[in-house]
Amino acid sequence: MDADLKKQIESRQDAGGFIKVTDEPVSDLTSQQKVALNRKANALFNEGKIAMAQRIFITTGYSDGLTRCGDKALEQNRPIDALKLYLLAHNKRKSEPLIEKLSGVLSMLLRE
Repeated sequence: MDADLKKQIESRQDAGGFIKVTDEPVSDLTSQQKVALNRKANALFNEGKIAMAQRIFITTGYSDGLTRCGDKALEQNRPIDALKLYLLAHNKRKSEPLIEKLSGVLSMLLRE
């Protein structure tokens, strides 16, 4: 991976909060670069290096990869992180149930 591309990926990292950095992939990546990066990210994901894979998926905008990272976050009982990734992936089927669940929790807390 060239140094400039690595800098772009690192600059797109999230500070750890809920606010997403962006839902737009880096626009100056060629399709060949995206394919190569997504292959690398898939390999990292399969090795269990989820955070590294996630950064690449965010950079390339690869929705399937983002969804799989969201699934892992949900398995690890991190629903807010999962929701963020589902939203970045534009995956309504997975994000809407989490939004409903969070809305219910907030409603219950506000009633108390």
